[in-house]
Amino acid sequence: MIRKILLVLAAAMTALTPGIASAERVRDLGQFQGVRSNQLTGYGIVVGLPGTGDDNLEYLTQAMKGVSGRMGLTLPPGVSPGLKNAAAVMITADLPAFAKPGQRIDVTVSTIGKAKSLRGGALIMTPLYGADGQIYAMAQGNLAVGGLGISGKDGSNVTVNIPTVGRIADGASVERAVATGFDSDPLLRWNLFNADFLTASRVRDAINRRLPGTASVEDGVTLALRLPPQSDTRASVMAAIEMIEVEPAETAARVIVNSRTGTVVINNAVRLSPAAISHGKLTVRVDEDPTVVQPAPFSRGQTAVEQNSTITTDEEKRSVAMFKPGASLSSVVDALNMLGVTPSDLVAILEALKQAGALKAEMVVI
Repeated sequence: MIRKILLVLAAAMTALTPGIASAERVRDLGQFQGVRSNQLTGYGIVVGLPGTGDDNLEYLTQAMKGVSGRMGLTLPPGVSPGLKNAAAVMITADLPAFAKPGQRIDVTVSTIGKAKSLRGGALIMTPLYGADGQIYAMAQGNLAVGGLGISGKDGSNVTVNIPTVGRIADGASVERAVATGFDSDPLLRWNLFNADFLTASRVRDAINRRLPGTASVEDGVTLALRLPPQSDTRASVMAAIEMIEVEPAETAARVIVNSRTGTVVINNAVRLSPAAISHGKLTVRVDEDPTVVQPAPFSRGQTAVEQNSTITTDEEKRSVAMFKPGASLSSVVDALNMLGVTPSDLVAILEALKQAGALKAEMVVI
């Protein structure tokens, strides 16, 4: 009777306990096609450095002649100015979606020559180009450098962080907008971050329940959305779609192995067929203890070295771990902990299980 009461109370507590929400918002699963940032790059010159520039870099000298020419100063032929206080740099920036002319964006400035530090420098006005070769922004301003480098005449030096990379907050002004087709295309496409037919189908169904006849699946990544043509209405509908909650499909079983660091990550979808694992270690040690042998007095013999080697073996005794059908991630972890395996041993075990056909997962080596 008491046992029945306890079971009823446990069932009641389970019913009252809120379930773990696994649904995610549409905006966390993908993004609208065309609504993205674009990369910009440019080549420029940083001046005002305290003797930490490129000095005799040839293309820096040519660039400085071009800058001087734009300012009305023409250098005589054959004159190569000492540019210890200047450095040739590459400028990179991300142009956000819907950025309009006049808005400002951050830029990152990095040396491409032998300059030791950009601390204290200022970037001369530089155009930033997109992938189509068009100018989309102009960059200029004083650099903020988080690194520091100090060197002595004896060759010793101290470097803190990276002094050859700087950043200019709001250092570029947008000069051209990127067309996204947001307000003109009859169809807007939404792309999953990770291809999955089941997740795409669930997103389509969730959108159509809220807005019937709006979404259709094109492939495992893309959904085509039929939205109203007016910009204001279309923006409201897109905002509503992004906040719809969808339960994504379970990820594929996958084991990630980082061969450089020895890191192994196993996701929760990994399952094992019946298998037994025994992993041991054999250690062979060879100790050399040579002995010097002296000849007897007046024997006219010679001193000799007698080799004395000692070989020992040590084999660790390990238990055998047995997996039942459909063993889950927790079972795998418990068994491998019982064997006391290291990360390198774990990789060898997982590869052997994969070859034996017991590991039902994709192995990815990075």
